[in-house]
Amino acid sequence: MPEQIHARVEACYQQAEAFFKQRFARPEVSFKLRGQKAGVAHLTENKLRFNLQLYRANHEDFLHQTVPHEVAHMIAHQLFGPRIQPHGEEWQLIMRGVYELPPHRCHSYEVERRKVNRFIYRCSCPDGEFPFSAQRHALVAKGRRYYCRRCKVTLTFSGEQRQE
Repeated sequence: MPEQIHARVEACYQQAEAFFKQRFARPEVSFKLRGQKAGVAHLTENKLRFNLQLYRANHEDFLHQTVPHEVAHMIAHQLFGPRIQPHGEEWQLIMRGVYELPPHRCHSYEVERRKVNRFIYRCSCPDGEFPFSAQRHALVAKGRRYYCRRCKVTLTFSGEQRQE
């Protein structure tokens, strides 16, 4: 599967080189991206990262839209420098002019959220329930205190946990 992404990245670069009549440095391509983002362009590192899970679930659109989207960031950076807006007119010019694609800022892929453990803290308010992340719960264990904004009481761990 990554071979198709590599091939599409190369095709996008060749298309941009033909359009601008100049050569562009090829980026390192990585597939170590998880979560909600389909792709990320690390401009100063000349690196592209793609989310293989989203690629598998949205194969056609990913190759058609996401890969050119990220390559357009790299091309815009190499042509116009670091001071341009990420989805500004320079990037949009490349999306429309070079790739003949609509310059969509975000994908609309279905993203499966992972379950996270929440630690339930309470105050004296009738509906005073606060689900804390594991990180925040650990900070409380180290002595940090959190307060209810309404009743000003220190939040205390109820002993309950739940998955969200």
